[in-house]
Amino acid sequence: MGENSSIPISLLAEEDRPREKLLLKGKASLTDAELIAILIGSGTTSLSAVDLARNILRSVDNDLAQLARMTVKDLQRFKGIGEAKAISIVSALELGRRRKELEPQKKVKIQSSGDVYQLMKPELMDETVEFFYIILLSNSNHVIRKHLISQGGSNATIVDPKVIFKQAMDYFASSIILVHNHPSGNLKPSRQDEELTRKLQAAGKSLELPVIDHVIFGDSGYFSFADEGRM
Repeated sequence: MGENSSIPISLLAEEDRPREKLLLKGKASLTDAELIAILIGSGTTSLSAVDLARNILRSVDNDLAQLARMTVKDLQRFKGIGEAKAISIVSALELGRRRKELEPQKKVKIQSSGDVYQLMKPELMDETVEFFYIILLSNSNHVIRKHLISQGGSNATIVDPKVIFKQAMDYFASSIILVHNHPSGNLKPSRQDEELTRKLQAAGKSLELPVIDHVIFGDSGYFSFADEGRM
């Protein structure tokens, strides 16, 4: 049998078919490719749904985080993936992200910039446009809430200081942490990042609502103004 040959799912032993395997052995027994195969339902004349799913995963080095960043148009580049199948994959990955975001969490205390990074992963991981959030803290540094201030394009977003400090006062916050992502992965602060940090820090000081850090989020790491002695 040639290297590119594929056995149709219908000809596999029942326990090896993704749907049947899930029913017989449970969802944890399925590979990532088999789960994606269930989403897309069918393959092509030359590839089973599982092999088509393997091709998609291979294109992102089997990294689900990279897969989550693919758009409907990106997925449609694969032969056998039409708009409906692409939408199914994108929707399933988004549901997974939202489910993780809504998991019950104990009251979080921020003790380091690393805590901020972990807190913001559900909101900012895999995003392809820039988002600007604030984290409002109590006087014991417990998180009161995290709030989206604005979102923009691939390299910029607009921030209104009035919105930030109104939120902080409405929730009786004792301090504020600024967080925004750099979709490019470059964690170096831009000149605009530095100017905005200074502006908000000065405003916070006058209102007795200190801005204690500004964290730039990237999928593989972060930059903290406070850690670098720039607050």
